[in-house]
Amino acid sequence: MKIFAISDLHLSLGSEKPMDIFGSNWDRHWEKIEQDWQSRVGAEDLVLLPGDHSWGLKLEEALPDLQFIGGLPGRKILLKGNHDLWWQSRRKVEAVLPEGMTILQNDAAGFDGYSICGSRGWLNPGDEQFSSADEKIYNRELIRLEMSLKQAPYPDRIIAMVHYPPVNRRGEGSGFSDLLEQYGVRCCLYGHIHGQGLAQAFEGTLRGVRYQLVSADHLDFCLKRIV
Repeated sequence: MKIFAISDLHLSLGSEKPMDIFGSNWDRHWEKIEQDWQSRVGAEDLVLLPGDHSWGLKLEEALPDLQFIGGLPGRKILLKGNHDLWWQSRRKVEAVLPEGMTILQNDAAGFDGYSICGSRGWLNPGDEQFSSADEKIYNRELIRLEMSLKQAPYPDRIIAMVHYPPVNRRGEGSGFSDLLEQYGVRCCLYGHIHGQGLAQAFEGTLRGVRYQLVSADHLDFCLKRIV
């Protein structure tokens, strides 16, 4: 089994939200993703998707995007991002997911000896934009991440997904990175960052955890091989 990752697909096949307003590299970006995905991923491989899958505001608007992802090869695990407003209750989402797609929500998944854990995350106290209003959400997301990590079926081989960066651009950690270290995570994938922020995003190893940014535009719309 090979493991790949890509985040922030920002699909809008069921709604009007063209991404090329954020740069010409986003023009028909889903075709670039599809071409690379089809050429490299096999049926038994695993693709990790750490958030922001669809611009749909309602589940029915996101359904064409979920079907597009579901029609691509491999098994997929989806994590909720800040723009996934269509993501309703677990029961409603799972009722429409194509075969081979799994969501990660306050739990963990096991595949061929690897545990996949994660949570959406949030702004960190070290971020310039962090305010008192963010603290409640931040603390709630910490609880959700630990819930996931505690359920890892293979605690010695955990791959974590956090949509927001767990480490800021100065390489300073957070409560999220503390939990990853505490539970022995060696690889953490994150997204959320685009445009000019890509050059400042932290990538590398911090206190034993390797952080990898997998936003689609950062990867030039090609999947990143993780394992």
